[in-house]
Amino acid sequence: MSDEEVTIRQAIPTDAAEIMKVMAKLGQETSYLLVDGNNDGMTEAFEQEQLADIYASTNNTLLVALAGKQIIGIARVIAGQEAQIQHIGELGISILQAYWGLGLGSAMMAELISWAEKESILRRLELTVQARNERAIHLYQKFDFQVEGKLERGFHDEQAGFLQVLLMAKMIN
Repeated sequence: MSDEEVTIRQAIPTDAAEIMKVMAKLGQETSYLLVDGNNDGMTEAFEQEQLADIYASTNNTLLVALAGKQIIGIARVIAGQEAQIQHIGELGISILQAYWGLGLGSAMMAELISWAEKESILRRLELTVQARNERAIHLYQKFDFQVEGKLERGFHDEQAGFLQVLLMAKMIN
């Protein structure tokens, strides 16, 4: 990656405040996020509870990438608890712009897939990505995600207008 030491680990409740700051910054840095980085109404205590629930789950995880002690990236898999869908995890990776192009996305993806294969009940990982986000699509394809569908007008960007969103998935053995 770079000369700076980067570590990836599971998020813990005490990471809540910094995760909220990073999510807000990510929302300002890129128009590729399909969710709002805005933390409207979210309290640090609520985020801590969410992280504790994720930490205790067999089909959810949230990883953080750290440069020193600063969170620079977040990777998550979130799945439902209902028996019929608890094997399906929705995956997302977000990295601060200053750390793009250093291999961090690949490292975080490898960690998520390893966790899903070894430590979870998941059998399917899926994600949505803006069709214009070629770098992300390349990363997902590198890890054997396949395009399963396209959503015309799946996202609206203030500058670019309506955008196509791809649905991608990977089966876990």
